[in-house]
Amino acid sequence: MNEETETIDEFLTRRAADVEDAIRAAAAAEILPRFRCLTAADVDQKSGPHDLVTDADRLAEKRLTEALGALLPGSVVVGEEAVHADPATYRAIQGDLPVWIVDPVDGTRQFVHGDDGFCTLVALAHRGVVLASWTYAAARGRLATAVRGQGAFLDGERLSAGAPATGRDLAVATSHPDYTTDAQKSALRPLWTDGVAPRPCGSAGLEYLAVARGELDAVAFSWEAAWDHAAGLLLVEEAGGTHLTRSGEPFRIAGGNALPFTAARDTATAHRLTELLRTAAV
Repeated sequence: MNEETETIDEFLTRRAADVEDAIRAAAAAEILPRFRCLTAADVDQKSGPHDLVTDADRLAEKRLTEALGALLPGSVVVGEEAVHADPATYRAIQGDLPVWIVDPVDGTRQFVHGDDGFCTLVALAHRGVVLASWTYAAARGRLATAVRGQGAFLDGERLSAGAPATGRDLAVATSHPDYTTDAQKSALRPLWTDGVAPRPCGSAGLEYLAVARGELDAVAFSWEAAWDHAAGLLLVEEAGGTHLTRSGEPFRIAGGNALPFTAARDTATAHRLTELLRTAAV
């Protein structure tokens, strides 16, 4: 372990609670007061009618960017809304500086519709490796955390993904059809087969948490945006799960993955799903 990584480890030992406080504070100040109180003027579209952004997304990300940068001097923040404004910001994930990867409101559509199935996702990564993650379901008052090599926890209770029960269909959450192209739908189609029970995903962060808790057998996604995946992938790993791309390699947050990919409760399930995904017509 090099000096820089040791410094980050020391930071996590000393200040993980401060990161949690910053996330809770951002949600309390900018997200929860707007939950079920949004007007039409508070909601905008980005790439299309299903790609929504609200004042809560923008203001929570701004608050988190300031707080997290102050907690770890020399780090940078890659947030969903900042990247939308300036795509070049995303390249920081591939750099040498510690990077906070932030999705202020994962599940914006649910948030807009007054559904409590949304969360705030924060991950700390260095040179493409996710070292720690926080998944905060503010409306439900639940916080899941993971530190690489130290396990995954929900409200302080250790998580174990376990393995699917023998003889029943695999429950798999997949990319929602409203957010996928025809080619992406085709790539996921092999999952509609005997022994698998796919359904459209909600908040990606909460689906990953469901896998880490053993409530869902796997997810299968067709997009790479690191703010949707970084926190959840570490949570699943630290709960004993596995993630693989269509090529059979682990998912890389820096990009360049063979899509779709899966994160599953156990290695056998991950391999079973990637074998199915490889049968899709290219």
